[in-house]
Amino acid sequence: MNTQQIIYLSLIFLVASGAVFGAISLFASRQIRARLEAIAAGPSVAPVASGGVWQQKLVKLAKPVARLAVAEKGWEASGLRTRFMNAGLRHPSAPALYFASKTILAFAIPGLYMVYAGMRTLPLGGGVTIFLLLLLAGLGYYLPNFVLWRKIVLRQRELFEAFPDAIDLIIVCVEAGLGLDAAISRAGEEMRLRSAALADELNLVGLELRAGASRQQALRNLALRTGVEEISSLVAMLVQADRFGTDIAESLRVHADTLRTRRRLRAEEAAAKIALKLLFPLIFCIFPSLLLVLLGPAFIRIIKVLMPAMTGQSF
Repeated sequence: MNTQQIIYLSLIFLVASGAVFGAISLFASRQIRARLEAIAAGPSVAPVASGGVWQQKLVKLAKPVARLAVAEKGWEASGLRTRFMNAGLRHPSAPALYFASKTILAFAIPGLYMVYAGMRTLPLGGGVTIFLLLLLAGLGYYLPNFVLWRKIVLRQRELFEAFPDAIDLIIVCVEAGLGLDAAISRAGEEMRLRSAALADELNLVGLELRAGASRQQALRNLALRTGVEEISSLVAMLVQADRFGTDIAESLRVHADTLRTRRRLRAEEAAAKIALKLLFPLIFCIFPSLLLVLLGPAFIRIIKVLMPAMTGQSF
């Protein structure tokens, strides 16, 4: 094994390791990360300290690179900030890391291809190579967009699936004599084991109410942070019930039944799509192999019998 092969294998190892650790840090739940950090830190070290120091160092290194892509004005009112809230990324360092990753990947992926092409002595000139480099740069630039979209989809699905249970808890608290504000705070505490994301959102509503925000504004902020259509309809229903003085418990019960019906219909829709999704793997992967196993011996027998008869020879 020569030096070029060793360098090439080392680069592949670094890229694969970075991709795996990045996927774990992005898609793993906070409970799993906290537990792994606690195990790695040991009994005498706090689990948050090492992660905070590492995150601060990473943000400090990413800020100069993020300036190449981050917008200088209009960030607070931009749609990308709303998408960050929908994904649950509320830390001030999230935009810097996001834009830094877009800039770094836009240069790193074409750079790795050029290193690979130089080791394999591939031609680096011509329009095809330039087009490929531009394509790889675009792929690296838009890869964080895909990761952010995936986080939004997973979080909104979790919120949608856990929201009927939270409404049931709010109904129980309201019928037990609590006000709507106290019922939302209590439901946020009890929903911690079912869905941490929904518990955080309900706790934020309680904090906004304690800070002096109106109930209508706090509920509208909840709908804006989550981006779930069902939560937006619940907010509109609660605002109308508060304005016209209708029974909140009965309205919540009707809305919870509607959400369960939608959840069941979505499950039935996903089950009905299974046959269509299995059609292409069956046709292109399983059916040719099955056809080869079943009809292969028959074809061999036909060839052995017919070919001598047609050519007048024997095998």
